[in-house]
Amino acid sequence: MYVERDIRELFGNMHEASKMVALVGARQCGKTTFLKEHASRFDSNYVMFDDPDARGLFDEDIKKFELQYVKGHELTVLDEVQYCKDAGRKLKYLVDSGHKLWVTSSSETLLGKEVLSHLVGRVTVARLHPFSLNEFLRARGQKAATAKTMDRHIWEHITYGGYPQAVLAENLEMKKIILRSLLETMLLKDVAKTFSIEDMDGLERCARYLAETIGGVLSYNGACNALGLSFPTLKKYIDALEKSYLVVRTKPFFTNKVREITKQPKVYFLDTGMRNAVANRFETNPSGNIFENYVATEIIKAGHTPKYWRTKAGAEVDFVLDMGEQQSPIEVKLDAGAGNVTRGMMSFIESYRPKHALVVSLKGSGESVKVGACRVTFTDVPGLRDFLHGMNGAGEE
Repeated sequence: MYVERDIRELFGNMHEASKMVALVGARQCGKTTFLKEHASRFDSNYVMFDDPDARGLFDEDIKKFELQYVKGHELTVLDEVQYCKDAGRKLKYLVDSGHKLWVTSSSETLLGKEVLSHLVGRVTVARLHPFSLNEFLRARGQKAATAKTMDRHIWEHITYGGYPQAVLAENLEMKKIILRSLLETMLLKDVAKTFSIEDMDGLERCARYLAETIGGVLSYNGACNALGLSFPTLKKYIDALEKSYLVVRTKPFFTNKVREITKQPKVYFLDTGMRNAVANRFETNPSGNIFENYVATEIIKAGHTPKYWRTKAGAEVDFVLDMGEQQSPIEVKLDAGAGNVTRGMMSFIESYRPKHALVVSLKGSGESVKVGACRVTFTDVPGLRDFLHGMNGAGEE
C-alpha cells in the first residue's frame, strides 16, 4: 500500500530545479517506497547499495558503474549512498556527465563536508520523516472523523509513532515488535557501524537516558555522571543518534543574551513510538513530556525548526518558531483551560510582542484571548497542524 507523502510537491519542484536531489531520513521511514513510486514516471534505474556488487563497482570504477547502471536512463536512484567510498567526488562526476540523480541516505553523514563540498550548486536536500498526523490519517483512509475517532488516532500516533510499517500493522503487539526490531537494526547498523561505536551497552544506556529525560534541558555533566561516560564519548553518542535521525537537539531562542543565558539544548526523539521502544514502555495515557515530544515532532515534520525559551528568572515557553522579524511561541499542556495563559507565555509576549501564540493540548477548545496585541489560541493537535500549514502556505517558514 502506497501512502502519499506531504513532501511530494516540494520534492517535484526540487527535481525540476536541480541535477540531483538527496532524500535523507531515518531507516524505514519510507524513502525507498516514495522514490520508487515517483521514479516510475521516468525511464529509471534503482540501485541499492546493500548489493555488494553494485557498491563494489561504484567504489572501484565509477565509469564502469556509470556504464552498467546509469547510462541510457532518464533518472538513476542510488539508495543508501553513504556506504560508498568517496561518494562526493563520484556523484559530482555523474552529475557533471549530464545524469539526473536521486540519492538516499539514512545518515546525516551524506551531508557532511566530505560529500557536500563536491556538490555545491548541484544538489538540493529533502528530508523525509516517519508519518506526520496528516500522513497517518491518509494511511488510515480517514478523510473525515468524529472527535472520538480523531482522539483515538492521535493516541495511537503518539504511542506507536509514524514509522510506516508500524502504522500499517493492525495489531498493537505487532506494532511493538516492529518498533523494537527496527530500533535494534538502527542502533547496530546505522549508528554503531556508521560512527564506529564498539560499546553497544554504552550507546544503549545513552539512548535510554535521553528517552527518560525528554523535554528537560540537557546537562552534559549530569548525563556523564549518570551514565559513567566521558564528555567526548557522550557527545559522540548523541551526535551519532542525531545524525541517524533518532533524536534531535533543540536550541534555546534568545536575542537578549543578558536575560536569556541558558545555552544547553533540549533533546527530543524524532518519533514518539521509537522513544517508547527505547524506554521499553508504551503507556496507555501519554505523559506531559511525551505529548511535548509529540508536538515537537509535528513541528519538525511540517518543516520548521523549533527552539525553546527560558530566562534567568525561570520564565519558560516550550517552543518558539523564529521567523526573523516575528516569533510564534507555543506552550504544550495535556489539559489547558481556555484563557489560562501561563506566566512564561505572558513574559514572552511582553518581551517580544508576537502577533500569534498557541497553547496546544489534547483537548484544545479553539477559543482565543488577547494579551496586548497578541492573540493566544487554545487549540488541539489538528489545530496545530492547520496553524503550521497556514504558516507554510504564507511563506513564513
